[in-house]
Amino acid sequence: MTTLQGDYEPSPYEWVRDQEAEYAASGGQRANTLLDTGMPIIVVATRGAKSGKVRKNPVMKVEHDGEYALVASKGGAPENPEWFHNLVAHPDEVVIQDGPEPFAVDVREVTGDEKAQWWERAVAAYPPYAEYQERTDRQIPVFIASPKDA
Repeated sequence: MTTLQGDYEPSPYEWVRDQEAEYAASGGQRANTLLDTGMPIIVVATRGAKSGKVRKNPVMKVEHDGEYALVASKGGAPENPEWFHNLVAHPDEVVIQDGPEPFAVDVREVTGDEKAQWWERAVAAYPPYAEYQERTDRQIPVFIASPKDA
């Protein structure tokens, strides 16, 4: 499975809709960085926790040995991003696109030493994460997405 089946509901945020559409249309050749930062993103497709609809979000690319960290930072906001709830509700219905072809992944939240190790990688890939954590009282969740066995 390289795509999630079901109704697709675009993001309510115009910049997210535009970026995801351009990324998909170009096979990851365009719209593959966070706005004008030059820092790479991936597109994560999830199943909506409440709606059951397919949702797609650009997320900072934090990759290590073929696995990806999905950092639910929401810019340091006091609450988790909406897609956090989708991952918790449907961790086995997630697809990542990092380049031309989307691929299915299994997702799990990490804690303790494993989270600390991935957090270091995340901050190295996208330094503002450290500032985001300082901004909020919640512990920013980190999920690991591992490609499903073919």
